[in-house]
Formats: sequence, structure tokens, C-alpha cells
Amino acid sequence: MFRSSNEKSLIEKKLTALSRELQTVRTELGVVEEQLIQVADEAESSRLRSLVSETPQAVHEEREAAKAVAAVRRDRDAKLKRLQKLERKQDDLLDRLTEAR
Repeated sequence: MFRSSNEKSLIEKKLTALSRELQTVRTELGVVEEQLIQVADEAESSRLRSLVSETPQAVHEEREAAKAVAAVRRDRDAKLKRLQKLERKQDDLLDRLTEAR
């Protein structure tokens, strides 16, 4: 049983806020994954142009495109970590809510 109705109310408020944050992070993650697909396609095109033309400019563009892919992947990975952390926090709060009943 909850020590007080305030404790239950506090947990429920945290869960509500957490739910909104999870939704936001999931949306951001979807956007970043779409960006990654686009940037990776562009990087592959740059790589092929570099192989065919063998010009310094094409090699430079290939390197820049690879850097962009790496940056978007880091962003995606950070959002995935944040999502996992939030999901664990949600699980903990749900456990506290059900254990105290």
C-alpha cells in the first residue's frame, strides 16, 4: 500500500510526463532514422563518383559524406540510448506503482 495518496499521485504524474517524453524521443528517432537513410544513400553515391572520377574533389566529397553519415549515426545512437533509459525508468515506476497496491 502507498504510504500516502501523494506518493501514488506523484508516481502517476511522473509516468504521465515520462510517457510524453518517450513519445517525443520516438518521434525524433524516426526522423533521425529517415535522415540516416537519406545521408547514407548520398554517401554511397559520393563513394561511387569518387571511384569513377578519381578526382581530388570527388574524394573530398566522399569523405565529407562519410563524416555526415557518422554524425547522424551518433545522433541516432544517442537517441536510442535515451529511449532505453526512459523505458527502464518507466518500468521502474510501473513496478513501484503495482508493488505498492
